[in-house]
Amino acid sequence: MESPQRIEIFDTTLRDGEQAVGVVFNPDAKVEIALALERLGVDVIEAGFPAASPGERAGVRAVAEAVGAVVVAAMARATERDIDVAAEALAPAGRSRVHIVLATSPIHRERKLRLTPSQVIEHTVSAVRHARRLFDEVEFCCEDASRTEPAFLVEVAAAAVDAGADILNIPDTVGYAMPEEYARLFRTVGVRARLSAHCHNDLGLAVANTLAAVTGGATQVECTINGIGERAGNAALEEVVTALDVAGVQTGVDLGQLRRTSQLVAHLAGYPIARHKAIVGSNVTSGVRPFRGHAWDDRDARQVRARSSHAR
Repeated sequence: MESPQRIEIFDTTLRDGEQAVGVVFNPDAKVEIALALERLGVDVIEAGFPAASPGERAGVRAVAEAVGAVVVAAMARATERDIDVAAEALAPAGRSRVHIVLATSPIHRERKLRLTPSQVIEHTVSAVRHARRLFDEVEFCCEDASRTEPAFLVEVAAAAVDAGADILNIPDTVGYAMPEEYARLFRTVGVRARLSAHCHNDLGLAVANTLAAVTGGATQVECTINGIGERAGNAALEEVVTALDVAGVQTGVDLGQLRRTSQLVAHLAGYPIARHKAIVGSNVTSGVRPFRGHAWDDRDARQVRARSSHAR
């Protein structure tokens, strides 16, 4: 993998992960997970969607109050109300980011938003300009980017950057893309701002697409612990960061904390970890840097010896 730069890890367990069926994180659970994510070493914690409900707003604010240096983000639709509510919830954060989401694909423009392409551009510029005055960082998400016409995607991205967006999220919202075409999408958009990848796992390709995006120029990747999320879930953070480590790409994540963080999220979400789950499943010999010559701990060595003896 050719990517010399450090990749930022944007964790969305508390927002997109919470959209998994049956998952509800109350404010105390959000804080507990956020503190674990801060110890893990992620760069950004997306704490939730404050405009969704008073309870969600309280949870986002609790995270903003609890964590230290890590950036705390909140999702907002491209409306002044959503953006203002997010600003209120993130007021205690040491460093705040709003994650503005606006659909750009033809099917979403026409069926969900009922907006023309020019109106999408207008909403983009208006929302980003409004947010620019309220947050330390502004991330703009072209929802359903992988099904958006490339020329229009470039137009929206340029409008968002010109209006003041710091980061552009180019998501595979419906888990539709193939790795080669997803990487090509990032090359098409270019590097006028920091680019972020956000992949869903409907075709089982979320991690592969995320890694492909890095080869295409993404400098931030958006993941959830254990890959939890709506439908088939999101790119699994533990798989993405371990694969990046194997490829020699730096992140700030402490791989030795992966198993502990995974187990905490599984417990609070009520989603058990499959035994064969990559990196953190119980069938895997180690969730602690088993690659590239890193030493295993004593427990890992005992597990390997026991299994080797049983196999004979």
